[in-house]
Amino acid sequence: MITAMSREPTWGDPQGPFSPDQLRPGDRYELDRGHPIRCAPTGGDGARNALLGGQVLNSDPDVTEAGFDAGFVPSAKSMRAPDIAVGNVPDRPGWIQGVPPLAVEYASVGQDEEALATKIAEFLGLGTRWIWVVRLDTPRRVEVHTAGAPMVVRMIGETLTAPGVLRNPVPVEALFDRRVANEVTLSNLLQRHGFDSLESVENRGREEGREEGREEGALAARRTLLRRALEVRFGPLTLEHAQALDAVPPERLDDVFTRALTVASVDAVLTP
Repeated sequence: MITAMSREPTWGDPQGPFSPDQLRPGDRYELDRGHPIRCAPTGGDGARNALLGGQVLNSDPDVTEAGFDAGFVPSAKSMRAPDIAVGNVPDRPGWIQGVPPLAVEYASVGQDEEALATKIAEFLGLGTRWIWVVRLDTPRRVEVHTAGAPMVVRMIGETLTAPGVLRNPVPVEALFDRRVANEVTLSNLLQRHGFDSLESVENRGREEGREEGREEGALAARRTLLRRALEVRFGPLTLEHAQALDAVPPERLDDVFTRALTVASVDAVLTP
């Protein structure tokens, strides 16, 4: 987990062994070979940035299952919950059998390195293909762990890949930089709807606006891009919403675009 973990058995026998069926959703424990590991609540940096990472990974065009803090049962006496799991996260109650192909852990001040190393080794030994450890100290970076290979460090400006799980490379900073995370998320969502990239949407907007002249065409391209983003998030616009979008002053388009990635409804996006 993101913050410090202490090996604190709380059920009578300090040696265990315990089993996953003794844990309930919401209990702040994992199990390591029958021994409980207490997982403390997450600090602000971990909570904030894990949300960004989950947003980016869940939006990848090839991802159909992802989740936060999902409980996996890789063996009879273990239960593990990575900060983010990609793949093998079914929409049903109960612990998940097996392991995810990609797991992400956020590590900040106070991280129990021994417990993290044990968790990494267990996941890799049971079939997880990649574990990304996002280090939130300075300099921020990502450690890439794969079975049978040395750990690799990726720095800001580099990318992370997970072939067969993710379609697109992930910029390291997308896992902790809100601006980059939002850009990558929007690009992923547009790909899900048939656009190769933001540039392809802009090009279509330019073509639609070419007859209106260069300046008007650029403005039309921005409005088209914004409309596509809204439709990706909320579905086809009503006539009322389309008219409200057309009425947005040019100087407010950037603000509205940012809101389109974060707020919960079209009305909230378009409300001055």
